[in-house]
This record gives sequence, structure tokens and C-alpha cells, in this order.
Amino acid sequence: MPIQRQELENHLAQLLSVARFKDYAPNGLQVEGRQDIQHIVTGVTASLALIEAAIDLKADALLVHHGFFWKSENLPIVRTKKQRIAALLRADLNLFGYHLPLDAHEELGNNAQLAKKLGLIPTGRCGDQELVWMGELPVPMSFDTFSRHIGISLNREPLAIGQADRVVRKVAWCTGGAQSYFHEVANLDVDCFITGEASEFVTHLANETGVGFIAAGHHATERYGIAALGQHLASEFSLQHTHLDLDNPV
Repeated sequence: MPIQRQELENHLAQLLSVARFKDYAPNGLQVEGRQDIQHIVTGVTASLALIEAAIDLKADALLVHHGFFWKSENLPIVRTKKQRIAALLRADLNLFGYHLPLDAHEELGNNAQLAKKLGLIPTGRCGDQELVWMGELPVPMSFDTFSRHIGISLNREPLAIGQADRVVRKVAWCTGGAQSYFHEVANLDVDCFITGEASEFVTHLANETGVGFIAAGHHATERYGIAALGQHLASEFSLQHTHLDLDNPV
């Protein structure tokens, strides 16, 4: 049986504790489509390519981590924004977007799923809205070996800045574009920080503090949470779920 659009949004709002987050974009239903939802498609970013693929699959709802209406974006609905929204409206396809709530969820979130993928054991959280996770490796390894382990696990070679032979035991991580947290993490009792992207300052901070920095890819570190969320919904409500991982080297 299909689930009603409002029922799905209510469930996700409660599951992901949407109300407790201060975010850069609205979390929840971003573009309204049809009422009955039986087939959901999940993907990282609501690009035109992902929207068109979901339409081809005759999906009723598209769930993404990176949706629309960011605080920093221009308001007019023109050019690429118009094309994306027009495609959704023509197909009567619902678009749901969940940003920080999906990063933070204790089981289905990007940080939780990345830990599972890399074999990290979570021990705590820190940073703004507790978005940075901390944990340990079950077996310590050198920074160079750990970097190669990440590359193999995510099928993407990371940018690794640090002492190759430094033993890595304690790790902090925050998926996506969280390199600014390195200022805080570098003062903690950790050997390495993992995120998705890098900025120029991280090289100097890593060299001067001895804390290794690994940029493993924004897309590569955030493709597991939205897939896990789709799997949860499929199981909870007997929905059809298709996850689409459109390649992105960033």
C-alpha cells in the first residue's frame, strides 16, 4: 500500500529530529508532488540528472541530502534551478531534502554510515550541534596504511596530509565540507581527522600540529546515509526503493 506524502514527511521529521537543527536549507518536503507514494528514489544531490533518472524510473518521491533553497543561493527561479524545479513539477514528483539531520542521525546518518564503512568505533561527539564524531580504530595502523584503507573502502583515492608513519588510534570525522572543524579537532586528543573536502589552511595546520588530515571526497563520504534512509523507509512501509549513486569526483 502507498504511504501518504504527509505521513512520510511526519515520520522523517520525527526519525531525524529535524526540529533540533539550525541548518542552511529547509529540511523536509521541498517540492510538492503527488499524494500517494509507493516508489522512492534516493541520491546525494538533487541535480537535473538525478531528477530525470527518478522520473524515468516512475518514482513518486526523490529523497536527497543536498536539496534546494540554500541560504546562500540566489532567489530567482532561473536557468538550472528553473530546469530542475520544472522537471519535478511536470512529473508531479515529490522532492524531500535532509541535510544536517541526516549527517547526525545515530544509525542512518552519514557519519554513522561512514564509521561502519571504515570500521571505526564511535566514542563521542563534539563541535557545533555535535556534528563531529570521534572514535577509535579496532587495530591501530600507520597514517599511510589508514589512508590507503579509506581509499579502498570508498573506491576513491583521498587527499592525505600527515606523517606517513604516525600511528593512528583515535580518529575524528565529519562528512562533506567540514574542513573548518579541523581548527577545533586539531586541539583534541586525536591522531587524524576525516572529512570530504580540503582548504588551503589544512596543510599548515596538519604539519604544525601533527594531526593527520584526510579529505576523502564530499560525495564519497555522504552517499551512504541517504541510501540507508531509503532502505529504512522501504522496510518500515513496504515501499519500493531505488538508490542512484551518480558519480561525482568532488
